[in-house]
Amino acid sequence: MWKFPGGLSEPGEDIGETAVREVFEETGIKSEFMSLLSIRQQHTNPGAFGKSDMYIICRLKPHSFTINFCQHECLRCEWMDLNDLVKTENTTPITSRVARLLLYGYREGFDKIDFTVEELPAIYTGLFYKLYHKELPDNYRTKTGMD
Repeated sequence: MWKFPGGLSEPGEDIGETAVREVFEETGIKSEFMSLLSIRQQHTNPGAFGKSDMYIICRLKPHSFTINFCQHECLRCEWMDLNDLVKTENTTPITSRVARLLLYGYREGFDKIDFTVEELPAIYTGLFYKLYHKELPDNYRTKTGMD
C-alpha cells in the first residue's frame, strides 16, 4: 500500500518540524513546512499506546529530490504524479483523500485548502504559541479592516 511518510513528534517539537524530520528520516528528502492540510482523529487505535490519536497532515516544499529511503521503515519509496496516486487502488483511504485534496489545491490554488501558521505572543511574558488557520485577507489582519 502507498502512503505518505509519517511518525511521532518528539517532546517540544512543532508540527512542521516533525513533518520535515520524518520525511527526511524516511526518504532522505530535505523539505520545508508550508501548511497544515488536515487532521485525522482516531480513538482506540491499537498502536496509539492507549491514547486517542491525531494524525496531522502537512504540505511540504521539497528542497531535494533524490530519494535515499530508510530500508527499516519502507519497502519502496518513489515520487508519484498526483493524477496517478488519485487513480491507484493500492493505497490507504487517507492517502487517497489527501492526494485528491492536494490535486485540488494544485489545480485551484492552495489558498483553498491550506491552514497557515502564525506565531503569536502567549499571555505569559516571553512565551509564544502557534495558531494554524485559513489565511485572513489583508484588510482583516489589522484593526483598521474592521471599520
